[in-house]
Amino acid sequence: MNTLRVFNHYIHVKFLMLGAVQFVFLVFSVYWAALLRFIGQTVPLTDDFLFLLPKAVIFAATIILCLSAMGLYRPQRQNREVPLLVRVVAGFVLAWLTLSIAFYVIPGLYLGRGVLALATLLALIVVLVLQLAFYLAVDQRQTPWRVLFYGAGANAASILAYMRRRSDQTLFSLVGCVEAEGETSEVDSDLIRKLDGSLLSYVRKHRIDEIVVAMDDRRHNFPADQLIDCRIAGVNVIDTLTFYERQTGKVKTDLLSPSWIIFSYGFRRNFMQESAKRTLDVVVSALMLLVFSPFMIATALAIMMEDGFRQPVFFSQRRVGRQGRDFMIYKFRSMRTDAEASGVPQWATEEDPRVTRVGHYIRKYRLDELPQIINVLRGDMSLVGPRPERPEFVAQLSKSLPYYEVRECVKPGITGWAQLGYPYGASEDDAKGKLQLDLYYVKNRSLFLDLIILIGTCEVIMFRKGSR
Repeated sequence: MNTLRVFNHYIHVKFLMLGAVQFVFLVFSVYWAALLRFIGQTVPLTDDFLFLLPKAVIFAATIILCLSAMGLYRPQRQNREVPLLVRVVAGFVLAWLTLSIAFYVIPGLYLGRGVLALATLLALIVVLVLQLAFYLAVDQRQTPWRVLFYGAGANAASILAYMRRRSDQTLFSLVGCVEAEGETSEVDSDLIRKLDGSLLSYVRKHRIDEIVVAMDDRRHNFPADQLIDCRIAGVNVIDTLTFYERQTGKVKTDLLSPSWIIFSYGFRRNFMQESAKRTLDVVVSALMLLVFSPFMIATALAIMMEDGFRQPVFFSQRRVGRQGRDFMIYKFRSMRTDAEASGVPQWATEEDPRVTRVGHYIRKYRLDELPQIINVLRGDMSLVGPRPERPEFVAQLSKSLPYYEVRECVKPGITGWAQLGYPYGASEDDAKGKLQLDLYYVKNRSLFLDLIILIGTCEVIMFRKGSR
């Protein structure tokens, strides 16, 4: 299998293995650092393995989490060498800051300046070497997971067109597409495969691991008996929607049907999950309010200095929340007070002339969104969820985009799965792209996925992805 499903979320095995190998080497880097630091001396720290182990595990786990925050274990990240180096270094800087805070709060975890410095240097070298080796030997090559599409029509062509990026093509090895009876081929002719005998014999001959049923019409000529034979023989059989969802972290709305939403695994709620999510919202929001209060005060003063003390610092606007209920969202004002003097709602555009000088910087670093912490504490929003939209846009998009209102079964969030995987949305086409990601989150939401999104948001902020 090329993916594992952890709390409903799909994780690609090769990135999981990379993280596990790096974690082991990072733990050993602490021991190597201690041996180098106290070489020639008899020091209990180097003799007592169990004494040093918790500190080494915390050190390694912190670095892995910070590297993950920089997008090192996501297949959608950039793969060029320079951005890779930048992300590794940024991850280590973030890890150093995180460890400094941890050592201050829990002094018992402190490694000592010499050991910590040597361990960090060794860890940086180890991670760079392993990351480069992974990039050259594994990441740019197709996995041994061999996939056969049953169907070569519009559905198959559409899925393959959406997965034409190099990073997508390394997640599985496409053997080809088998034409279904009565179906017009729309995929590249080089991908067409003919069956010499039964489907099972072809699968065995070509060592197929998975069959993706991509037929345009399953009501006619559906090869039920042949697919059952393959399934019983141990070959994985899935439909195109599930395949696309697993490989991309999106739900393809063009192929979505009511029956898939009704019968698919997901879209579940339970009291424990809701309670845990609300607890996380309150605790993290309170900490954020405490930590970012100096930045909020500085932002408010900057707005007043630019526009005058009589102009409003905060900006409030009606947005659509859970179950379609309206609420007032709060932000720092980043546009002129007459930004919508015409009374007609407008999408924000790139280099929007309505944005003030201070607004340009607070948007770039997402400081304008900090007052939304109040919305989270009030219960209008969550830390993680679909982006809240204005009622006018929701009414417009609900008519043109099927299943758009499914987003409203959860609270909107300050950050979300769509914010990690899609740039700033300012059109109906952008809304459609983000909807595919939002539906994936709504379907597979869990506390585990929320934590992944919160960690990944660090990358969005540090590299200013999607700001406008």
